[in-house]
Amino acid sequence: MKVLVTGAGGFIGKNLRQALAERRDVEFVAFDRNNDVSQLPALLEGVDFVFHLAGVNRPQDPKEFTTGNRDLTRALCDAIGRQIDAGGKKVRLVLTSSVHAAQDNPYGESKLGAEHAVFAAAASHGFAAQVFRLPNVFGKWCRPNYNSAVATFCHNIARGLPIEVRDPAAPLTLVYIDDLVARFIQLLDGADAAVDAAGFSTVTPQYTTTVGEVADLIRRFRKSRETLVTERVGTGLVRALYSTYVSALPVEEFKYTVPSHGDPRGVFVEMLRTPDSGQFSYFTAHPGITRGGHYHHSKTEKFLVIKGRARFKFRQIQTHETYELVTSGDKAEIVETVPGWTHDITNVGDDEMVVMLWANELFDRNLPDTFACPV
Repeated sequence: MKVLVTGAGGFIGKNLRQALAERRDVEFVAFDRNNDVSQLPALLEGVDFVFHLAGVNRPQDPKEFTTGNRDLTRALCDAIGRQIDAGGKKVRLVLTSSVHAAQDNPYGESKLGAEHAVFAAAASHGFAAQVFRLPNVFGKWCRPNYNSAVATFCHNIARGLPIEVRDPAAPLTLVYIDDLVARFIQLLDGADAAVDAAGFSTVTPQYTTTVGEVADLIRRFRKSRETLVTERVGTGLVRALYSTYVSALPVEEFKYTVPSHGDPRGVFVEMLRTPDSGQFSYFTAHPGITRGGHYHHSKTEKFLVIKGRARFKFRQIQTHETYELVTSGDKAEIVETVPGWTHDITNVGDDEMVVMLWANELFDRNLPDTFACPV
C-alpha cells in the first residue's frame, strides 16, 4: 500500500510516519514544507491512502491561514479529482481539522473551508473521505510554546522554568497522539469510519480535564524525583501525560540520584514509592552479614536475589516452627515474608550480595509494623 502524508514533518506527521515505518506493507510518500503544491499530482501517483495533516495555525500574517489550510486542501482535492478523472485510483483521504473550525475567526474559517473542500471533492469524484475535528492533541515530539499548553508545561517544568496558568478552571479536552495514530492505522487497515451526528470522524478516548489539573499533575511528575512517590502512571490520561513529560526531559535529566544509606553491612537504596501499592528498593550485604531479624503483623515483602547466595531463615513467633531456604542470583526466585513469622537473610556466598525488595506499603516511621525478634 502506498500512503501519502502531508505535513509529514509536523507533530502528528512525525508520529504517524514512525508508525508507518514500522510496517513492511507500506510505501511512504511525504509532502512537507520543502515541497510545492505543484508537486502534488506527481506525489499522488499510485497512492492508495492520503493523510492530510498539513496546516497553518501560528502564521505571521493571518492571510497564511487561508493559503495554508483552505487553499492547500483545495489543491490536494483538485489533484485527487484530476487523477480519478484520468482513470487513476480512488484514494481514501483523511483530513485533520480542528474544533476551532466552528469558531468565527480567521483560523476557524480556514479550517472550515478545508473541510468543505474535502466533502465536496469526495461527493463529486466518489472517493472516501473522513474529517477529524480534533481537540488539543498532545504527546511526544509536540512543540512547546506553539500550539499545545501540555507541551509547554512539560518543557518548562522539566527545566525548572515557570509556567503561566491564567485560569486553572479553564476546561481542556485532550487526545493523546498514540491513540490518534492508532485510529489512523485502523483506518489504513480497512476499519469502518466511526462518525458523530455531524458527520465528523471520531477518535477515543478523549480526556476532559482543566488547565490547572494538568499543570499540577506535571509539577508532581517533577517532584516525584525528590519524594520517590510516583503518580498512578499506568493507565489513562496520567499515563499519557507522564510519557509526554518524560519525552520533554533534556538529555542531562535522563538520570537522577536517589538516597543511599550505607553502614558496615552494605547499602540500602529506595528506588520508587507508589501511592497505594508499596515501594521498591534494593540492598547489599557483605559475605557473612545477616539482615532482618524482625517480624511484621500486616506488612509483606518480596525478595529477589540478583547477585550472590542467600540463606533465609523463618520462625513462627508463637509456635516457634522454623523454616530455612537458600536462593541465589543464578535462579530467579521470589522469597516472600509472611506476617507473624520473624525472618532474616544472610549472605552465605563469597561475594557481595545484591537483593531487590518490594514492600506492600510505604514505610511509616510512626507506624513501622516492624518488631525486632532474632530468628
